[in-house]
Amino acid sequence: MSVDYPETRRGDTVDEYHGRAIADPYRWMEDLESPDIRRWIDEQNLVTERYLQTLPLRAHFRDRITALWDYPKVSVPVVEAGRLFYQRNSGLQKQAAVYLREPGLEPVLVLDPNTLSPDGTTALMAFAPSPDARLLAYTLAQGGADWQTVHVADIQGRRDLDDRVRWMRFSELAWTHDSQGFFYSRFPEPPPGKALEAALANHALYYHRLGTPQGEDRPIFARPDLPSWFISGTVSDDGRYLLIGLFEGATNSNRLYFADLGDPERPDVTSPVRPVVEQDGAEYAPIGTSGTTLFVRSDRAAPNRCVLAFDLDRVAAGPRVVVPARQETLGAVRLIGGRLVAEYLVDVQSRIETLDPSTGAPCGGLALPGPGVVSALDGRAGTPTAWLAFTSPLQPLTVYAADLASGVLTPFEPPVVRVDTSAFVTSQCFATSRDGTRVPFFVTARKDLRLDGTNPTMMYGYGGFSVDTLPAYRPDVPAWLELGGVWVTVNVRGGAEYGEAWHRGGMRERKQNVFDDFIACAEQLVAGGYTSPQHLAILGGSNGGLLVGVVMEQRPDLFAAAIPVVGVLDMLRYDRFTGGRAWVTEYGSSSDAADFAFLIGYSPLHNIVEGTCYPATLVCTADFDDRVVPSHSFKFTAALQRAQSCRRRPVLIRIETHGSHGYRPTDKRIVELADQWAFAAAHTGLTTAAVPVSGSRPER
Repeated sequence: MSVDYPETRRGDTVDEYHGRAIADPYRWMEDLESPDIRRWIDEQNLVTERYLQTLPLRAHFRDRITALWDYPKVSVPVVEAGRLFYQRNSGLQKQAAVYLREPGLEPVLVLDPNTLSPDGTTALMAFAPSPDARLLAYTLAQGGADWQTVHVADIQGRRDLDDRVRWMRFSELAWTHDSQGFFYSRFPEPPPGKALEAALANHALYYHRLGTPQGEDRPIFARPDLPSWFISGTVSDDGRYLLIGLFEGATNSNRLYFADLGDPERPDVTSPVRPVVEQDGAEYAPIGTSGTTLFVRSDRAAPNRCVLAFDLDRVAAGPRVVVPARQETLGAVRLIGGRLVAEYLVDVQSRIETLDPSTGAPCGGLALPGPGVVSALDGRAGTPTAWLAFTSPLQPLTVYAADLASGVLTPFEPPVVRVDTSAFVTSQCFATSRDGTRVPFFVTARKDLRLDGTNPTMMYGYGGFSVDTLPAYRPDVPAWLELGGVWVTVNVRGGAEYGEAWHRGGMRERKQNVFDDFIACAEQLVAGGYTSPQHLAILGGSNGGLLVGVVMEQRPDLFAAAIPVVGVLDMLRYDRFTGGRAWVTEYGSSSDAADFAFLIGYSPLHNIVEGTCYPATLVCTADFDDRVVPSHSFKFTAALQRAQSCRRRPVLIRIETHGSHGYRPTDKRIVELADQWAFAAAHTGLTTAAVPVSGSRPER
């Protein structure tokens, strides 16, 4: 089916970058409040909706994903005063609610955001109970945007206090142990009407005391000389220390500071802030404290990470290495019950060990339920229970309470899903990238899959910012698997699956390695008979949207369909909006001549060639995305619609209203996913609904 696109105005804007003229005909689309862009959005959404209505599997995917999604899901609890605070979604609630659970008692509903915003447009983004478990600080955001407003609820009185803290962003909520206030980070208020697009600068840490107006909040730490750096504050489990990270952009590299608050019940928030580590170029992530000893995870001279210990009474003496780096990558590590509980990644699969915090000697391990990954790990220094979330492509995320003494894992409100995943299997495979690097990927499919090259296949990747692409369960994927589809997650460079060296191998001038890795995995899937180019679709979000945008241009012959979601697609101007300048450490900046040379080489917006047969493309974004502004997707779509030579392969854009970079209410999330799967199915040869595989349970 061919598509007639609305006419998109082209301007005559031309910029000069280091002696080279670069046209930007869609610059007008950066004004997100203009009537012209609102009209364009409405016209494009109408065209997209009319096309999606014709897809034969759209209704099937909506119904099936809705059924698959309908099971209770819980988060890893936060423990305060012996009570558990956690989020729970009964199945299809628009948002998860916050519950309190005391030992031996039934859970009690504390906060239900679905009553605050019946349509889900006001999102609950974070929560933090006070140390005495009487109060709950929580944040709300319009459309799930990064800008958040802090509220404080009296749990017993079931009412909100008058406190409001605005313009919080990229921040922890860290209570002092007297439960009288909390530390948080914020930016200055943006210009009127520009909250969703204005560039961010001058992050600062404050302390808010309950019952006082925000204008009286105490400034704790700021670095106006480093305007693009981020600041984060946490309080140690014993309440004595404020720990402050100063991050160079959106990287793990940070400086580290502390303040001795003294008596936790009478904390001195005016205590001076002193450095622990002032030098740059490495990660120093606080793990926990024991007395005056601060444990830190670091990749200083240890790309696979190690554990260091600082004596906060003698910081100048420097750290000692408690747990040396290993061949395996050290992931999450916490100080729990007097032990260091550490997750190691072995070829992107988790292993949990416990270690003596004094010597680093092994104290045993925790036997996980099977092959898979630990996506969250938490606990308290003074309690012997570790909390972890475990998942695999065929096991829904399950929270466990782990007794460190016995090693026994007890499921916490375990999920009961509506599909029998025993009909499927996950296999780890490896491809060889252009430079010889071994790249892992995971393939999930029916056990009786024929390797004849005809299987509709969806590849997913990310590849940036030291973020691991973990082989985890997604409730929507079984709907694809049941019909004979194949699901693939790819562990390209740019993530941290193999430590910081793996990350650095896919950043800045080495970014092409990320794209080469992904292409190599796609070619391996074809060579192995899993699929072929006419049956292969690709999906990725944010930095993964960049990945999709690049590889579909560099190898349009290799893919049938492409779905870039909230992608970074204009690599010459990304750093001029919201938090974009914080990504310069990852990508480089077009203002630098050397960086411009490699950015222009792969920037998706600038490498579209007219007359090319590109994959069928469904661009997805949201109007409240204030992290990767939607103008990236607007400009890319307009340019690609103009350039596409194959009319049987449409270029569409789906713009979610009242959604943000990562947030959708459950009902809208399901509809969006169904549209993506239906689009992929239509362009990979999966055109009719098959009978679910033997063993799948029908909807209840």
